[in-house]
Order: sequence, then structure tokens, then C-alpha cells
Amino acid sequence: MEKETKSIFASPWLQLIFGVICMVMIANYQYGWTLFVGPLDAKYHWGRASIQVAFTIFVLFETWLVPVEGYLVDRFGPRWVVVVGGVLCGIAWAINSVADSLPMLYFAAAVAGLGAGAVYGTCIGNAVKWFPGRRGLAAGLTAAGFGAGSALTIIPIANMIKSAGYEQTFLTFGLVQGAVVVVLGFFLFTPPLSILALAPKLSPGAGRHQATPVEMVKSPLFWLMYLMFVLMAAGGLMATAQLAPIAKDFKIADIPVSLVGLTLPALTFALTIDRVLNGLCRPFFGWVSDHIGRENTMFIAFAIEGIGIFALAKLGTDPVLFVLLSGLVFFAWGEIYSLFPATVTDTFGAKFATTNTGLMYTAKGTASLLVPLANVMMASTGSWYAVFITAASMNILAALLAIVVLKPMRAGYISRTAAADLAAGGPIPGGPIPGGPIPGRPIAGPAGARRT
Repeated sequence: MEKETKSIFASPWLQLIFGVICMVMIANYQYGWTLFVGPLDAKYHWGRASIQVAFTIFVLFETWLVPVEGYLVDRFGPRWVVVVGGVLCGIAWAINSVADSLPMLYFAAAVAGLGAGAVYGTCIGNAVKWFPGRRGLAAGLTAAGFGAGSALTIIPIANMIKSAGYEQTFLTFGLVQGAVVVVLGFFLFTPPLSILALAPKLSPGAGRHQATPVEMVKSPLFWLMYLMFVLMAAGGLMATAQLAPIAKDFKIADIPVSLVGLTLPALTFALTIDRVLNGLCRPFFGWVSDHIGRENTMFIAFAIEGIGIFALAKLGTDPVLFVLLSGLVFFAWGEIYSLFPATVTDTFGAKFATTNTGLMYTAKGTASLLVPLANVMMASTGSWYAVFITAASMNILAALLAIVVLKPMRAGYISRTAAADLAAGGPIPGGPIPGGPIPGRPIAGPAGARRT
């Protein structure tokens, strides 16, 4: 059970910073994996396809078990879930350092997925709880740690693989990253009742109903958002995950491109700005959504993504436009990891936010199962055009659903649940939750009390 405790670290911004650092520490488990595929294949000759099965296993375990981990957070607090997650992350890469068979590699991927999912789901859920009036920004900054965190370590990892071998790199970075997560996990806290119950300033379109996970999954509104998440995640991955082979097929991968004083091969340039823009877009669009509303922001970002992918299909054979348009595509894609957690919490409440946002996050795993369709379409048509058009269409459909269907549907749900809660003696929209603190009246208990 959660209990009240005093701590100077139990403040919104410190909790956010700790969460962001934890996300940076687990970013390499997804974004740094590609650096190890070649060395593994060179040593054991398992084949790249067989080795990449480990990545699929990682994504599935990282996403589909987050609701279970979220339940533990909502029940017992974030501390031990993150601590255990950090331990699992360290163990996973330690296993990778000695793995001499595919089953062993796959087992390590499952362990890494469990650990990374525990950290990811906890930090996102904790962020939206601590910032009821700025959930988009909080979720965006936290997700940015995961999206852009590997940018700090990609070069050191690549250099260490060359100098000391991939085995030592797995072991060293695994233990260091896991240790940092474990240490910071001990300083994570659940928000005090004054934040969870009162929430005096909510984002545009937010409600105060506290839906249980079971209640949420029974709502058609949840499944509409789930569909939109899958459309955006799969559509973006179809284009972005295939960037290297696309650049090579366009015959522009190694053509030098000069922008903002830098000259790099087109593919290298595109992959470099991916790390930066994929991280920046998450807090940016999260902040925008805090001010103009979730659905309006979704429409803008999703439409930009669709148009960017379509333009990449038409103009991507030019190396400069390939770099610029791929940057636009990356910038308009990563925001799904801030907008959807914020929207879920706005709609279904903060009480079970970690579990509820975790359930939504499973859409990433579902979307990953659709990504291989890109290779099927490429093989059957002989070009990437069908892949681009399909991905762009999925994004445009998600944009239209956001403004035409989700916006009125969510407003109706919030209105109905507010009326039902009021009739049942529940929270008055804009007012305190029964049993929670009353505005202007001191909260009972020790000053500075926080729940761990």
C-alpha cells in the first residue's frame, strides 16, 4: 500500500527530471540496438532477419505488459516498479554480452522488454499525474528522453564496439544504464492528494471522472483512440523504419548534403536529425496541445505527417529534399507518444493513469506487427511508392478521425460522466473531488507529505 512520506525530492519538476533521465537510460534498448546487429551476425552468422526477431520480441514485451506494470504502479507507487525495471535492463544486456545462441538472445530481449516497459510506463504515468494542467508538456518531455536519449550515446557505443567489441559494450552500458535507473527509482514518488484530488487547472477539454481500466476498455472512445494510435504508429514506422533501404533504392544514400554549415551523406544526415527532431516534437506538440486542445493538435500534426510522407514519395529522389522531408516526417510522428497519454489521462482521469496509459501504449506493439507489410508491398510492386501512399493515407485518416469523430465523441463522454458523477455525489466539474482537499483549506497531515 502507498503511504505518506516527506521528501525534498517529491516536487513536480524534480520528479519530471528523474523520469526523463530514466527514459534516457533505456533509450538504447530500442534505438541503439541496430549497432549490435552487424557484430552479432559477423560472429555467429545467424542472419540479420533471425537477429532482428529479438527486436520484435523486445517491442512486444515492452508494450503489451505495460498495463500490468501500470497496475502495480497505481497500486503500490512508482518506486519499486522502476527499481526492478532497472535491474532487469541491466541483466538483459549482461546476458546479451554472453549470448551464444538465438534462444538466449531472445530471452534477453524479453527481459529487456519487461524492464524497459516498466520504466517507460511508470515514468509517463507519473508525469501526467504530477502535471494535471500541463499533461501534454510533461508527457512530451518524458517521452523525449526515450526518443532522443540515444543521441548522447550512439557515438560512444559505436566507438566502444570498434575498440572493445560488442560483448564488452553490452556489459558496460547495460550495467551503467541499469544502475542509474535503479538509483533514480528510489527517488520517485506518487503525487500528494492535493494534486491528485484537486487538480485546480486542467487542460482544454479535460474532465475529472476517474475511470477504472475496466471501465475505460468498455468505452468505444478508448478503442477509437487505440485505432488512431495504431494508424499513426504503423503508418509512421512503415516510412521511417525503412529509411535506409529507401535511401539506397533512391540512389541518394551516399550523396553529400550541405545544410546549416554541415556536410554529411544524405542518409547519415537524415538519421542524425531523426534523433533530434523525434525528441523535440514530443514536448513541442505536447505543449501546443495544452493550449489549443488535444484533437486540434492531433489534426495538425497527423496531417503534416501524412503530407510529409506523400511529399517524400514524390520528391525524395533529390538528396536535399530527402533530408528535409524525412526531418519533417520524423518531427510530425513522435508526438503520438505525448498526445495519446495526455488525452487518455484528460479523458479517463489521473487515478489509474499509469494503467490506462499503459493499455493505450500496447497499440505500439500492435502497430509493430503491421510494419512488415511494407516489405511485402515493396516486394509485390517493386517500388516504395505503394508503401508511402499507404502510410500517408493512414496518417490522413487519423487526422480526420481526430477532428471529426474523436473531438465531439470525447466532449460528449466528459459531459455525460460529469453529469453522472454529480448525480451520484461525485466531483463537480471544475471543483474538488469529494474526500479530497477543499480550496483555501489546509490539507490535513504533516506539511510536505507525499505518497511514495
